[in-house]
Amino acid sequence: MEKRVTGIGGFFFKSKDPQRIKEWYSQHLGLPTDDYGCTFWWQDASGRDCSTQWGPFNEETTYFAPSKKEFMMNFRVADLERLLAVLREEGVTVVGEMQVFDYGKFGWILDPEGNKLELWEPVDEAFQR
Repeated sequence: MEKRVTGIGGFFFKSKDPQRIKEWYSQHLGLPTDDYGCTFWWQDASGRDCSTQWGPFNEETTYFAPSKKEFMMNFRVADLERLLAVLREEGVTVVGEMQVFDYGKFGWILDPEGNKLELWEPVDEAFQR
């Protein structure tokens, strides 16, 4: 298998007050926040538009479970279905079932320290700036 991770898809973290923290980052760091956080746009080596998401979640979220950590990283991947099969063969813990949306496919794994990692095979064309 050639490519696995192709970039950072997002960084998500727990917050006592997600709205307030988004406003702080907007005011003090100039992040153009919306309901989900902030989307950073960039182009890959072939010139395609891509995005990386930054987003605070409510501190009570269970989205990061079974990890007990306060954050979750999202990695962009090239072929999620195949990658999940390879990771299973390599003994990596896969969490839940892959989910498919019009903007991409998502899967989750745990690293050796129990950090939940979200794997995302994006459909970058689904996002229009």
